[in-house]
Amino acid sequence: MKDDGAKLGFRLTLPAQVLVLFISVFPLLMQLYISLTDWSPLAGTSWTQAWAMWNTFANYIDLIYDHRLWSALGRTALVIGVCVPVEFLLGLGLATLFMDDFPGKRAAYSILIMPMMVVPAVAGYMFFMLFQSGGPINDILSNLIGHPITVAWLSDPNLALLAVMVADIWQWTPLMFLILLAGLAGVPEDQIRAATLLGAGPVQRFVTIVLPRMKTIIGIALAIRVIECFKIFDTLFIMTGGGPGVATETISVYIYKIATQDLIWGYVAAIALAILIVLSIACVWALKRMART
Repeated sequence: MKDDGAKLGFRLTLPAQVLVLFISVFPLLMQLYISLTDWSPLAGTSWTQAWAMWNTFANYIDLIYDHRLWSALGRTALVIGVCVPVEFLLGLGLATLFMDDFPGKRAAYSILIMPMMVVPAVAGYMFFMLFQSGGPINDILSNLIGHPITVAWLSDPNLALLAVMVADIWQWTPLMFLILLAGLAGVPEDQIRAATLLGAGPVQRFVTIVLPRMKTIIGIALAIRVIECFKIFDTLFIMTGGGPGVATETISVYIYKIATQDLIWGYVAAIALAILIVLSIACVWALKRMART
């Protein structure tokens, strides 16, 4: 009976499985095919004829010597290295605060998660206006310092990426907060009470009881934000367009530019596929390491 049920379940879900397989596998195979050629829309032929421009692994070899690509990856790593830890610490602090009751908790909760609901392009435009030379950020700094401040945040190569990171932290800290709050809510209260009765302080309780039980949740939260931060595009592109020059050009912006401006689609496919492979290996390694600990 179990075998009959399994066969029936397989037959009923087969159309959906085939559809999902087609949606995921066909674009991947097409991308692999294009990445091994010099084909582009300017070639004057269909992508099905790309085999006539076969170059084997030339595009992948070019990745090694593309300094602009490595610079874009370095900026992306910088954004991840700054934004993700800050969002995690802020989210963890807020989640810990919201575990206790206080006046106006529901209103504060609603206000806190609002940034996450904003469309990234809209958030980018908001911060584009905030960081103008005559915008609110400079006005606030002028009032605090006591003399006029006219910092060109988005035109300064040393400050533009900082402005983008502020926007990302503002928008996605609420997501980290929600995930960590759910993790904190799942920690058994009786263990915390028992540790309190035994004389454990707040820091000791947090380190010895709360954090070990939130290990999986923290890993998931960090993985989600690292992957999403790696793909940062909308907010950044609206705020700076990758400029000034290439000062804020992350990997997503770089791929967009060479795909839409240079139209080097074979090379773009190679970059995207290489990044997919590296990220997949990193994710599998991180998950296996997390499962062992």
